[in-house]
Amino acid sequence: MLADILSVVALVGSGLVAGVLFAVALSVLPALIAMPAGDYIRTHQLIGRNWDPTMPVLVLSSAAADIALAFVESAGTVHFGVASALLLGVSVVSHWCNVPINRVVKSLDPRRIPPGWRDPRPLWRRWHLLRTTLAVLAVFVNAFAVTVIR
Repeated sequence: MLADILSVVALVGSGLVAGVLFAVALSVLPALIAMPAGDYIRTHQLIGRNWDPTMPVLVLSSAAADIALAFVESAGTVHFGVASALLLGVSVVSHWCNVPINRVVKSLDPRRIPPGWRDPRPLWRRWHLLRTTLAVLAVFVNAFAVTVIR
């Protein structure tokens, strides 16, 4: 019973993480890249309002469910361990790479871009695509472990 509940949490949670990050990569990010700098800054500030703390809680609770499954479930232990590592990778990339860029963008006045401002969008995009890849791999590993291994 506990393994069933944890499996649902891990699969739904990792699916939501992958879906959100994939949607941002597919639609939001190209729109942000196409905008003039001031519009990008203002839009980034508006879009980013509700991600924290929602995404960190979702990523870490999904990883925790996978870690618990690695100990509770006799089948798929390695797969749940891999999925948790992938989700923790999403968290690390987010916390150490994307969030610092977000903080800088949030601190800017879109009407007064400082001289010599370096556009963070290309770097942010690379980090985002890495964490998106990790999240998509995590949901695939979870789906395989829950549907095939268990």
